[in-house]
Formats: sequence, structure tokens, C-alpha cells
Amino acid sequence: MAFKLMMTAQAKWRSLDGRNRLPEIIEGIEFRDGVRQLQTAA
Repeated sequence: MAFKLMMTAQAKWRSLDGRNRLPEIIEGIEFRDGVRQLQTAA
């Protein structure tokens, strides 16, 4: 029964927004409110 419930829930899940940004997030680039933050050299 639990398996059936999980399969039903999975069919209704949304995919992640911003999948195209995932490599940038892995690199450690910061985002604030969905906007990429530019880092300036000091």
C-alpha cells in the first residue's frame, strides 16, 4: 500500500525550476532572489 501511495505522489510532483542553473550552483556561484550575484575582485 505504501508503494502505491508513493507512486501516486510521484506522478503529481513538479520538476525543479532552474535546472539549467544547477551547474552554476555546484560551482558555488551565489544567487539572491533568483539573480546571479557578481563577485568583484578586491
